[in-house]
Amino acid sequence: MCLAVPGKVVSIDDDADTLMSIVDFGGLHKEVCLQYIPDAAIGDYVLVHVGFAIQRLDEESALATLAEFEHLGVLSEEFGDGFARAAEQAGVADPRRTDGDRDETEVTR
Repeated sequence: MCLAVPGKVVSIDDDADTLMSIVDFGGLHKEVCLQYIPDAAIGDYVLVHVGFAIQRLDEESALATLAEFEHLGVLSEEFGDGFARAAEQAGVADPRRTDGDRDETEVTR
């Protein structure tokens, strides 16, 4: 399945011909192209599909979307081991834990 996933812009590099950024997906950082939304700013939430930011989102919508993805069980397909941090950002407990407690050492950064 190929999803567009919300993340938060943490840095922008406009030195090259292509506008690039680092986007935080709940602690998992990925390089993302901002060419489709060149007015995006640090701190903005963007919807990312196959490495391209395609739309800006408000924080509430971004976090609600991450929570729904986690509820549906699809974050692990997109993030692999990094999905626990994305679930934490969305306010959802890591479903791999059975005791209900969060252990900082188990969170993948």
